[in-house]
Amino acid sequence: MTMSRENRTKERLVVVGGDAAGMSAASQARRLKGPDALEIIAFERGHFSSYSACGIPYWVGGEVDDRDKLIARSPEEHRERGIDLRMRTEVTELDVDGGRVRSRDLDSGAEEWTSYDKLVVATGARPVRPSLPGIDAPGVHGVQTLDDGQALIDTLSRTEGRRAVVIGAGYIGVEMAEALINRGYEVTVVNRGKEPMATLDPDMGRLVHEAMEGMGITMVNDAEVTKILTGDDGRVRAVATEDGEYAADVVVLGIGVRPETTLAGAAGLPLGDHKGLLTDLAMRVRGHENIWAGGDCVEVLDLVSGSERHIALGTHANKHGQVIGSNVGGGYATFPGVVGTAVSKVCDLEIARTGLREKDAHRAGLRFEAVTIESTNSAGYYPKADLMTVKMLAELRTGRLLGVQIVGREGAAKRVDIAAVALTAGMTVEQMTALDLGYAPPFSPVWDPILVAARKAVTAVRKTAQ
Repeated sequence: MTMSRENRTKERLVVVGGDAAGMSAASQARRLKGPDALEIIAFERGHFSSYSACGIPYWVGGEVDDRDKLIARSPEEHRERGIDLRMRTEVTELDVDGGRVRSRDLDSGAEEWTSYDKLVVATGARPVRPSLPGIDAPGVHGVQTLDDGQALIDTLSRTEGRRAVVIGAGYIGVEMAEALINRGYEVTVVNRGKEPMATLDPDMGRLVHEAMEGMGITMVNDAEVTKILTGDDGRVRAVATEDGEYAADVVVLGIGVRPETTLAGAAGLPLGDHKGLLTDLAMRVRGHENIWAGGDCVEVLDLVSGSERHIALGTHANKHGQVIGSNVGGGYATFPGVVGTAVSKVCDLEIARTGLREKDAHRAGLRFEAVTIESTNSAGYYPKADLMTVKMLAELRTGRLLGVQIVGREGAAKRVDIAAVALTAGMTVEQMTALDLGYAPPFSPVWDPILVAARKAVTAVRKTAQ
């Protein structure tokens, strides 16, 4: 069945993807335009809408005790607000020239075409799932959606053994290692890099490595997984590398994600070097007046290096949705770009970064100085003061801040927000030393660790300039 434009009396917005970016866009458009002016149809292939994918590791680990706490707005709530949200319905084709999408009901198998005047592509990202023998065996899990999280929890509840292997040591990998530790598993992390957290420089990643081993997690770095071994029952029993085997009753893939742009690519929409959709500042797909895209399926401008990056974060997705909804609804908004801020934790270790790593700065052709300092999260004499390490990059000659990485205990991670603001404002490290930051002994030394690093960076830049 095809719904033609001629049979409609009002404008129609079609949204592909029912999570953060897509439903934020739909909700914002609905706030600006009522149901008499704009019809909104949204398609979501999963069982859930508008949920926090970032919270899944904490639900798996038991820190969040109820799956529904991760859901910001249910399908029923969206429908009550005048959005026709069709769950368990997968869009299988985008007909850009014809202004329509083909969808399939995953329960009944029924297919139909739906026309649109304006289209939002918010198809998210998919977990990297390497083509390895045994990768699809029972007991091997990727974790990207609530459905994925539920499947993993179901497996953990049925599994008698207590050995888990996490493949990959990025954000998802270390967060899932913590979740499994919290559930009483013996955890091994197999990582192809020399150190965990490739979003950090190796010297900072080494601090994460040492801390994870101190928590009882077995780290296997510089190791390439070659296959997943299975038992007589077909279930996973071990993960194999070129140098050994690691017993596993459950395997979690934490290798990272890629933009889910299969439909967009097939429809001829423009993709960048990372295979994410390319948009303008209004989040409109380049070269297409009535198509917008946002969330984990797009590439964004890095304000520090000036290049396009793919960063899968719920914060960006929600902002993209607000921008798209404003523009679709007749308003005006832009998304200027990002500085690459991210925080994570594994048990009580906090990890943060913003801006460029050393290799990013080299790739961008920048000359810089890198400094590292150790400080504490509170006054040294205050009870339970904990160490943190701060690394800072500053551009030669100009002294412009280029990036900050932090590894430490309580109070370490959110300090990166100071640096994120400084990066966005284009501040120099010398300007940062004069920042009027909050101080009291329970929260900071007299000189905050960020400012200590900035002072050292100023000295390094001046010395090099002489």
